[in-house]
Amino acid sequence: MSTPELSEPISLRLPASVLADIEKIAAASERTRSWIMVRALRRYLATEGAEILDAIEGRAQITGGQGHDIDDVIGEIERIIRPGKAA
Repeated sequence: MSTPELSEPISLRLPASVLADIEKIAAASERTRSWIMVRALRRYLATEGAEILDAIEGRAQITGGQGHDIDDVIGEIERIIRPGKAA
């Protein structure tokens, strides 16, 4: 497996209880604190973070004119499911 490209080091202040839990997990799993934190951040980015990134992308698409008016979409659906009775 290849080594990922790493950023410059960053400083991060954590609640003492969070750091204590990270240190316990690192010791029990024989991993570094950095490994534990990167794994936790990746999990966040795959869930809640992904939703935020998707919203950012959607807003950019709308700003770029790639969106559709909801009334037009509903009208098209009505024409498809109820031919001859368009809204």
